[in-house]
Amino acid sequence: MGPADLADTLNDLNIYRPDNLIVGFETGDDAGVFDIGNGQYLVQTVDFITPVVDDPYTFGRISALNSMSDVYAMGGSPITALSVLLYNCSIGGETIKAMMQGACDEFTKAGCALAGGHTVDDPEVKLGFSITGKITNGKIYKNVGLRDGDLLVYTKPLGIGLISTALKAQMATAEDIKAVTDTMTFSNKIASEVMQKFDVSACTDITGFGLAGHAYEMASGSDLTVIIESQQTEVLNGAYQYAKDFIIPAGAYANMEYLNNRCSYKTSADNSHMVFFDPQTSGGLLMSVSKSDSKAFLTALRNEGIPANIIGQVTAKQDNDIIIL
Repeated sequence: MGPADLADTLNDLNIYRPDNLIVGFETGDDAGVFDIGNGQYLVQTVDFITPVVDDPYTFGRISALNSMSDVYAMGGSPITALSVLLYNCSIGGETIKAMMQGACDEFTKAGCALAGGHTVDDPEVKLGFSITGKITNGKIYKNVGLRDGDLLVYTKPLGIGLISTALKAQMATAEDIKAVTDTMTFSNKIASEVMQKFDVSACTDITGFGLAGHAYEMASGSDLTVIIESQQTEVLNGAYQYAKDFIIPAGAYANMEYLNNRCSYKTSADNSHMVFFDPQTSGGLLMSVSKSDSKAFLTALRNEGIPANIIGQVTAKQDNDIIIL
């Protein structure tokens, strides 16, 4: 079941829905938004992941950043976190402590207080956080609301899932491991702050459904079409080679299958097209900005050290929601 199918299913739930709930699950957005009055909003989200690197401290950092990213995508600032830790007794206490310390260090940088959490006995380690954030400037960024003529800006290179899969298979090079780790531990905080200074109509962070999947949510929810320029989309070194060697995460195939009749793309013998369906962990922000603001916006992001690129555009509705050229 894809994200849009799940949203349709949940729409049939008999639930309490006050007018204060500005953003719910209807569009599969990154987080819920609740109006608490006086132009202030609460932003709430939850996410957890399995280990994507071998070092527990670094994994904790990535998990915290991945969870906070949903709040940043909505234009919010994280204020509190609750941990969701699944582990088994064979995992040593020092390993768990290292994971949590990595997360705590990232929360400290973000000004987000770890207020508690919950643990569950599980054969496979998983760590994540429920994050509560706030919006005080009245600007809420949803994953819908694209405008015909907008340009698409993405802030990180693709290929995280491909390299993470190669790492798990012990086939990734040291250089590729460092590159993917640096990418996953790069916070979306500054990109979110820069976004709020420009004419951005919609934003989402790219995670498990890949660039194509999350772009589909934006396009279909806005009744428009997104065109992605593959030549303008940065990809981590090594990712294409792992795709060529069929070291591809199962989620990438699932994403591609779900988008089968919704996405137009050219299948390549070297599997290079798989980067667009590749699940990302702690991926970047995909933002739709007016053409008039696009150049200044891109410059502002790059001045902050963010490797952003203009990777596509928004057009009137065509036969497919997503077109990858």
